[in-house]
Amino acid sequence: MKTLRILAVDDHEMTMIGYKFILEEIQFEDFKIQVDTAKTYDLGKQKIVDSAKSFAYDIIMLDIQLGPANESQPHTGEDLGILARKVVPNSKIVFLSSFSDNYRINSILKSVDPEGYMVKTEIDENALYDMVHTVMKEPPYYTKKALIAIRTKMTNDIPLDDNDKKILYHLSIGTKTKDMIDYISLSLPGIENRKRQLKTIFGVEKQNDQALITEARNRGFI
Repeated sequence: MKTLRILAVDDHEMTMIGYKFILEEIQFEDFKIQVDTAKTYDLGKQKIVDSAKSFAYDIIMLDIQLGPANESQPHTGEDLGILARKVVPNSKIVFLSSFSDNYRINSILKSVDPEGYMVKTEIDENALYDMVHTVMKEPPYYTKKALIAIRTKMTNDIPLDDNDKKILYHLSIGTKTKDMIDYISLSLPGIENRKRQLKTIFGVEKQNDQALITEARNRGFI
């Protein structure tokens, strides 16, 4: 029987062990599963690079929020996904994350174009079985909350660039406007001008930032 090789990268070791235990115990008709694990960005990167020289993992499961590689260069699972796309293009990539907001999921879809996205609160034995079966035979696979986020974004026709989306995202997580210059490639006056434009676009030009956040969330941009 064929062995399906899976790499799981998650900085929560117990979560990762849980995935490994469940997946290796599931009975599939055509294959059995072997799961390798990595709990840091560096170890995950090393395993991905090494696999390109010997065997490519069939599926690479990535958490988004990983511990930093070092103090000055923090990395995420999204960075690992981008790397995997380059060095092992035939491996299927699936994100398993607590992030279920529209901005984060659609950002991942744009940068990595994964074969699957699972919101952790929706993961159980049945979901993992369905994910493996679907990703290997007829991808993509999304859990319900991920699919809702994707569909919500697709129904919107308001053209926003990356800076607009970053402003909305940082407003939604409570970042102060003066601190956004650390995350967005605009000056403070530029960010304030964009905020005014966004309020006009969303029809809340005479209201506060919370009204903008609410309207952007209702339309699936956050």
